[in-house]
Amino acid sequence: MPTPASASRRAILLGAAATLAAPAIARGQTARFRFNLGWRVEASAAGYLLAAERGYYREEGLEVTIDTGNGSAGAITQVAGGAYDGASADFASLIQHNLRNPDRRLIAAAIQYDKNPNSLIVKADGPIREPRDFIGKKIAGQPFNASRALFPIFARAQNIPVDSVQWQSVDPALGNQLFLRNEVDGIAFFFFTGLFNMMQAGLPLAAMRTFLYADYGLMGYGNGIVVNPRLITENPRALAGFVRASTRGWLDCVADPAAGGRAVKAREALANEEVETARLRMITEGTMVTPDTRAHGWGAATPARVRATIEETITAFGLQGSLSPEEVFTDRFLPPAAERAIRAARG
Repeated sequence: MPTPASASRRAILLGAAATLAAPAIARGQTARFRFNLGWRVEASAAGYLLAAERGYYREEGLEVTIDTGNGSAGAITQVAGGAYDGASADFASLIQHNLRNPDRRLIAAAIQYDKNPNSLIVKADGPIREPRDFIGKKIAGQPFNASRALFPIFARAQNIPVDSVQWQSVDPALGNQLFLRNEVDGIAFFFFTGLFNMMQAGLPLAAMRTFLYADYGLMGYGNGIVVNPRLITENPRALAGFVRASTRGWLDCVADPAAGGRAVKAREALANEEVETARLRMITEGTMVTPDTRAHGWGAATPARVRATIEETITAFGLQGSLSPEEVFTDRFLPPAAERAIRAARG
């Protein structure tokens, strides 16, 4: 970002950036990096799994542990508590955490989903055809589910009372069954998770209608690579190496979703490779190949959109305080723009 929040932050980041030129492996060092996916092993993890499979982390001198998670809020809490060095987590959840925990603030070092994937999914032949139709309806979604957590942003943008939806706090698998049995009117999910869950359960894609928050007023980014700021001072090369290797992994997935699908299958034997490849294509085409990523490369963020993300999150959740863009995102550890350029998908 162009203007740091303080002189001390500028000194830390500039000093760290000056040490990033040589990869850690060149010095014969190996650093451990613990990463939380924020969700299960499915296509949303493909970029990290492919980077590991192809040895990109090893080339950076990193020994990376990749674990599953149970939502952005939990992943952020674990990073803040030191259980993990980084996580894939929702940007709005990061903002909430930083405002509520000023002594344990985290920072995003790359944007994973340039277009926010949070959504509500309903039956195409059901009663919900426009946003106001959600008033009084039942939606399945756990409290730590990002799409439930961000519903206030969607609601305010559409002039819907934030408390107008009846939330059913159930396990995602049970919520899916309630939806299939018409016991709830909709489900709250990242669109690529919910749609494929339902298709695997036998509900055709054409039988569903998706309300993607980004199409209804949400300007904010989706997930980012959220890290503990201690890495900036303690091991900036490890942080830069992780971001660089992860960028390579995700760009490979954009260009060749089938490779990402195979990496998911290799990690999770019960995964359906064909389904995860198709889901990955939906992820990359729907969240990563955008006008902004074509202009600025994968992982980048513009100050204007970071600021908009902060403002809409504070407004939607009635939060107190303020944050500058530099307090939630840094581009200091991104590889050069040429190394982040979006490549055309095969096939």
